[in-house]
Amino acid sequence: MVDKNNQTTEQAILEEAERLFLEKGFAKTSTTEIAKKVGCNQAMIHYYYRTKENLFNVIFENKFKAFFQNIFEVNNLGNLPFEDKLKHMIESHFDMIRENPKLPLLIINELSRLPEQLKTLREKLHSMPEQLFVQLEAELQSEIKDGHIRQVNLMDLIISIVSLNVALFLLLPVAEEVFPLNYIQKQMMIEHRKVEHVNFILNNLRP
Repeated sequence: MVDKNNQTTEQAILEEAERLFLEKGFAKTSTTEIAKKVGCNQAMIHYYYRTKENLFNVIFENKFKAFFQNIFEVNNLGNLPFEDKLKHMIESHFDMIRENPKLPLLIINELSRLPEQLKTLREKLHSMPEQLFVQLEAELQSEIKDGHIRQVNLMDLIISIVSLNVALFLLLPVAEEVFPLNYIQKQMMIEHRKVEHVNFILNNLRP
């Protein structure tokens, strides 16, 4: 429900729609259900976003950007050694998915449903990190030149990080069924996997 604080109806719609889209996907979420959860009528949703598709696209684009954004924030870490920056990159991306475990499946499902949307998303991503990508590439090449890292393509490195982190959270529901875990055991296992992901990527880069 919309409460008495400074939260606007529009923000409440966005937050509730995001929760429902992540939980149920686009097709199984209706504006009727969103409106009911928020405590407004459907007309308010149409007033702000016109259609369910527009509302979904706003949320999807924001989440898609967030999915990649923290990979490039490594450039904000100043003069830290490249390996420490890379460790931060892996861990921050891991934590982002940990906080949004249903996001990878939503991205996969919706890009399968609307493959043409990938072109639009690619254009929007270009507004984010091109100069950061260039800086990260320069640091990587410097490490390779100095013999600290084997010859590797930056895109391959990013794909390895993303796929490794995503795979864990896609498989986690299956693992929980096969190996019943309580909450503490599950969190310990996730923390262990985060350390293993860092070690795997870093060890794989060494000459």
